[in-house]
Amino acid sequence: QVQLVESGGGLVQAGDSLRLSCAASGRTFSVYTMGWFRQAPGKEREFVASISWSGARTYYADSVKGRFTISRDNAKNTVYLQISSLKPEDTAGYYCAAAQTRGSGTNFYEYDYWGQGTQVTVSS
Repeated sequence: QVQLVESGGGLVQAGDSLRLSCAASGRTFSVYTMGWFRQAPGKEREFVASISWSGARTYYADSVKGRFTISRDNAKNTVYLQISSLKPEDTAGYYCAAAQTRGSGTNFYEYDYWGQGTQVTVSS
């Protein structure tokens, strides 16, 4: 089993930056692709970003490309989401996910483990 704990969310102003962290524990050696999803109230969960085990391959949703950067530190079993130029439409719960496969990680069904989320609220 793998446990994921997100942190770093909060209430910020439009244009601000945040760094979200996701710490993994347990059978982390079984984790390959990791990713971030977000879900706003009344909306479906949507893909944000994903990263391969080595960090060499990353994918981003069109809505966040150029503003969000995903990275990972395998020595710390942690994946990060650096967010810049935050917009009110970025307001959502952000969820970290881990997959036991080596796919792109752009689809929710690829993931085996999920964190409980961290809230990001952006005011204008």
